[in-house]
Amino acid sequence: MTPPRTTRLERGRNALGPALELVHTGRAPTRAVLTAELGVTRATAGAVAAELAALGLIIVDSRPGAAGSQGRPSHRLAVDPAGPVVLAAQVHADGYRAALVGLGGRIVATAPGCQEVPADPGHVLADVVGTGARLLAESGRRCLGAGLAVPSAVAEPEGVALGPLHLAWPAGAPVREIFREAVAKAGILPDPAGPAGPAVAAGNDVNLAALAEYRHGAGRGARDLLVVATGHRGVGGALVLDGRLHTGSSGLALEVGHLTVHPDGRPCHCGNRGCLDVETDPLAFVTAAGRDPGPEVSLLQQSRDLLRDAWGDPAVRAAARLLIERLGLGLAGLVNILNPDRIVLGGLHQDLLRADPEGLRAAVADRGLWGRRGGVPVLPCALGHNSLVGAAELAWQPVLDDPLGALGG
Repeated sequence: MTPPRTTRLERGRNALGPALELVHTGRAPTRAVLTAELGVTRATAGAVAAELAALGLIIVDSRPGAAGSQGRPSHRLAVDPAGPVVLAAQVHADGYRAALVGLGGRIVATAPGCQEVPADPGHVLADVVGTGARLLAESGRRCLGAGLAVPSAVAEPEGVALGPLHLAWPAGAPVREIFREAVAKAGILPDPAGPAGPAVAAGNDVNLAALAEYRHGAGRGARDLLVVATGHRGVGGALVLDGRLHTGSSGLALEVGHLTVHPDGRPCHCGNRGCLDVETDPLAFVTAAGRDPGPEVSLLQQSRDLLRDAWGDPAVRAAARLLIERLGLGLAGLVNILNPDRIVLGGLHQDLLRADPEGLRAAVADRGLWGRRGGVPVLPCALGHNSLVGAAELAWQPVLDDPLGALGG
């Protein structure tokens, strides 16, 4: 019996997810590039792009203006700016922020919630989801998932926050389940608890910032990317290896904040002294500069204001040099162990880099095993709210894996 003929779409269905990810990350701006990246025929690439457009995920622009591999005009591809979104949420020491994030890492709408974070994580997570629900109602967009970034190592597979930093949450709080329940109660997803329902996920804020920078920001094109960042308090790190977050056996890898960079330094909440976490965060900078860490604005904003507005003050410059010296020591140790091909700095650390780029890069290179000749590029983060964008990446992942399945096709 002659087997039934398959359509181009049926032959290309397995390419839908990879194709969407290529457009989502900006690596396939035209149909010609998509054809080459997927290793399929032009006809199959065209059918795949048309199906993704029919799903409302991308747009295909056939107007002249982009050259194909043989000089022919090639259809341009981009994420649909009016397409669906996911809810992204972040909790930090000074409150929370909710956002709607589209494909391509585009923040469609965002709203902060500045408050003292209560000891019961359920309270703040209900608030942040409520804020997200209001943003969704105002936007009229379809929501396909929800992701949460928290200042804690998140153990897998349970989704519990083992050590929430600078929050009064109990260790081991089941943040993913609490977040899932809040999303279900808000009714913003069809069936977030179902086995085939949209993703409701949670992760460490710096891990998610690294994922966002790797896909959409300063880490694009890197193979082994190290990200180190200050939050509103403390220091975190993350590593992306060959496109995947390295989270260790249970999600707890890269606690770089507890590298010792000043043995006689400040006591750290981990029980050690002089950790990167307490020697190079916004509180360390504000106090080293001789300022009172007042309650008017967040410590991160206060430290950034000092660097921007008071660089002429010798005490501010001396504090910056001190933090650069200790940050450089910690980064050099990480480079010697991990051998990344790029370092991206976030939070206060990126502001220190911009204030004294040569000083910080030299502090890293001079302590590296290969010296300045083997120095690793050190760049500032490129994305605003990158932890939110990374939380959105978790929520988008099922759609990237199987667009038809995720959208009910």
